[in-house]
Amino acid sequence: MARRIVGSVLAAVVVAVVAACGGTTEGSPSTSSSAAEAPLFNPCTGIPDDVLRSAGVDPATEESGIAGVHQHGWEICSWTGKKYAITVYSTWRTVAEFEKKSGNVDFRDVTVAGRKGRQFKVEGFSKDLDCSVLFPSSRGGVLQLQIQGRISDDDREDPCTVLYRVGESIVPVFPN
Repeated sequence: MARRIVGSVLAAVVVAVVAACGGTTEGSPSTSSSAAEAPLFNPCTGIPDDVLRSAGVDPATEESGIAGVHQHGWEICSWTGKKYAITVYSTWRTVAEFEKKSGNVDFRDVTVAGRKGRQFKVEGFSKDLDCSVLFPSSRGGVLQLQIQGRISDDDREDPCTVLYRVGESIVPVFPN
């Protein structure tokens, strides 16, 4: 029962994040011709199992998309561990688009594993369970690392603190 509740909460958080940067837009996202030709980074195939284990999640828990459903314009992969879940998103959307989206709050510049990024949270009931950092890509778009703490964990660590620690192993495998 607790596992289903945690799974439902995590699915809601992932949906909220994609909705927080999805929404409706006029026209299509701006991309350069080279960005339009290059495929998005696929975190399910691009992050090795040993890196996931060192980040504290089980590679066997991998889930692609949202609840297994691919989202157009995104590559999404998530994994769970004992205390938190990790989701990595790849999209052609820009940091500016994330910043303009209602519900995305608390933006600040950070550095994770030597790479500059933009930390933010999504307003709502899970705000204290969730932390994300956007890393601009030289190919266009962004890579997003998100940590979601377990609602059932009474001894929860700050999700941003977890993100910085987890990021030491995961961020170096992100393409620039």
